[in-house]
Amino acid sequence: MIDNWTFWAIVVAVFDIAIAFATTMHAVLHKRETQSVIGWVGLIWLSPLLGSLLYCAFGVNRIQRKGGRILRSMDLQFRDAIISGQFMDDAANRELPFGGKLAGVAAHLTGKALLGGNSVTPLVGGELAYHLMLQAIEEAEKSVTLCSYIFDYDEAGRKFVDALERAQQRGVSVKVLIDDVGSRYSKPRTTTELKRRGVQVETFLPTLVPALTMYANLRNHRKMMVVDGRLGFTGGMNIREGCYSDFPSAHPIQDIHFRVTGPVVTHIQETFLADWAFVTGEELQGPLWFTPPERCGDVLARGIPDGPDANFDHLRLIILASLGLAQKRIDVVTPYFLPDDTLIQGLILAAMRGVRVRVVVPRKNNLRFVQWASSDPISRILEQGCEVYESDPPFDHTKLLLVDEEWSLIGSSNWDPRSLRLNFEFNIECYDQDLSHDLTMLIDKKVENGERMTLDRLKARPLYARVRDGVVRMAIPYL
Repeated sequence: MIDNWTFWAIVVAVFDIAIAFATTMHAVLHKRETQSVIGWVGLIWLSPLLGSLLYCAFGVNRIQRKGGRILRSMDLQFRDAIISGQFMDDAANRELPFGGKLAGVAAHLTGKALLGGNSVTPLVGGELAYHLMLQAIEEAEKSVTLCSYIFDYDEAGRKFVDALERAQQRGVSVKVLIDDVGSRYSKPRTTTELKRRGVQVETFLPTLVPALTMYANLRNHRKMMVVDGRLGFTGGMNIREGCYSDFPSAHPIQDIHFRVTGPVVTHIQETFLADWAFVTGEELQGPLWFTPPERCGDVLARGIPDGPDANFDHLRLIILASLGLAQKRIDVVTPYFLPDDTLIQGLILAAMRGVRVRVVVPRKNNLRFVQWASSDPISRILEQGCEVYESDPPFDHTKLLLVDEEWSLIGSSNWDPRSLRLNFEFNIECYDQDLSHDLTMLIDKKVENGERMTLDRLKARPLYARVRDGVVRMAIPYL
């Protein structure tokens, strides 16, 4: 006869096996990366019950499912109706670089049309970018939507809070979305001040462990603002006083943002509205948020949202396609250079084909672990003929990718696993030689004023530094 202890031991064992089997099947069927499957399955079977519970809590991508449902439920017929067919005809009637193959990849992945009639203006530094953004808020007539990863309540942030409050008081509909991690970089928090002034603000995916916010995953890293559905701003610039070059700051930053007009602004706006629906459940549609676009320039452009939701891995695949199609030149500017093996191989293969590959990174990074870990991918591409330059201080937060001075990628994404796999990002691909020329000149200036890295210099590092960098390199997927 089985005693109670034996009976319950059998019940627990059977339950554990059943749960382990179910979670294993889920991992095998839904995880894309073999290493991830192996890691989770090992944890599930080697840590009875605990491994299964951890997988259910952290291994199931509920974000992806919810994001897909929101995009499917959003009624974008009004947006599609106001975009005249002539803007789509611009792309169809122009001879695109790379035989249109890169544009085809982006169309397949995003489902968005490449739109003509846009103007994209680089805004170097916070003095210019913030001035134009604040001016746009002051002139807003019906709506302002603003999304930022970091929105500090400091010298820069207070100006935006004041302008947003005034817009709200004029009867403008104002929606502000700040990432929960990014909202904690300053005290008092901007969210608190906006709520006190009656401006509607929400935080994206609040984290339960504030002490771990610096390395929390699934962050909204997008920087977007749309005024009256017709004027957009996007790029890599957060809202913080360090971006003012003439303002005394403990952490000065050089960065670039972009003023965007034309039909592609609808892609910025729909990305914000999808994020807003994700956070609040409120679906915003209609003429308050979308305005019939006018022809503002000759830039062909397409918005590329990316994240661990319905847009998973889109950006990385588009970058890979651009590296494979490059014929003359590739320029990468990024504050965090931690590409995966496939992207490294893409750069190396381009260099082997005779393409000039230049990568620009900060001379002094604001994250020491990232700077240490980046020595490995940098040495790998240097060995195969790529050029790497360190830009002069202050910390260079610029994010650009240019190919053959024909195609440019602008936006919020870094070249690291966090941006390309874990965060919500927004970028715009642009086909325009004049824009590419202007951006190439900016990069040429960084190269001219910076310092070229060499393999000899990396190999000459002290032993302790090489060991340290090698150990930190193992954490690249999590940095």
